[in-house]
Amino acid sequence: MSRKHFLIGASCLGVALFLSLIGSISLPHLTALDYVRAKFATPILSGQDTLSEIRLGIWGPCFYDEHDHRLCFNVGHGYPVPLLTTTGQIEIISGSWTRGLAVHPVATGVIAIAFGFAFAKFESAPLISVLTSVLSALILLIAFAIDIALYAEMHHKVGELHGVKGNVDFGTAFWFTLVELILVLVAAVMVFMGRRAGDSSESYPMFSSPSGGFFSRFKK
Repeated sequence: MSRKHFLIGASCLGVALFLSLIGSISLPHLTALDYVRAKFATPILSGQDTLSEIRLGIWGPCFYDEHDHRLCFNVGHGYPVPLLTTTGQIEIISGSWTRGLAVHPVATGVIAIAFGFAFAKFESAPLISVLTSVLSALILLIAFAIDIALYAEMHHKVGELHGVKGNVDFGTAFWFTLVELILVLVAAVMVFMGRRAGDSSESYPMFSSPSGGFFSRFKK
């Protein structure tokens, strides 16, 4: 395999793996990494407290009050998110919408496999790395669609709250997913091109043989 293509492909997979790993940890363990967030100009309720922001991660949500104090819950994937107004209206984002976020750790595992095979020495390793990179891209594409669906559902539920002004945005981990998707696709192309370049050079050994190869026969 071409060393240049290998370095580019392996670097892309390494960065994608790192981003995917920390994105898979997400909330509530890494509070800066959420997939969807909602900010409220008009506070809503959570028990006896008023909330100004809600952030959703894979393993649980985080709630922020008017003073930016944070309360996070590690409830596992597939958790419901209740939205309650001061007038008693309640809207619930069901657990089926957050359950799909568990696809992200699956993508992390597949990227790790692709990264490992990129460094393997046996002949078919580059091909396996390309195939697993493409597979991880497909899984990330599914995860990307799930994130957008969750965003749309939260946007819809916030819009249903009467007298509440809220703004729904994508979180940091969502943009990580987009970067990961681009990186694994670039890595797959680089590893494939490197494999082709390596095959081409091996197909014509007579032109690169240290002993002069075929043309040495015609030298005087």
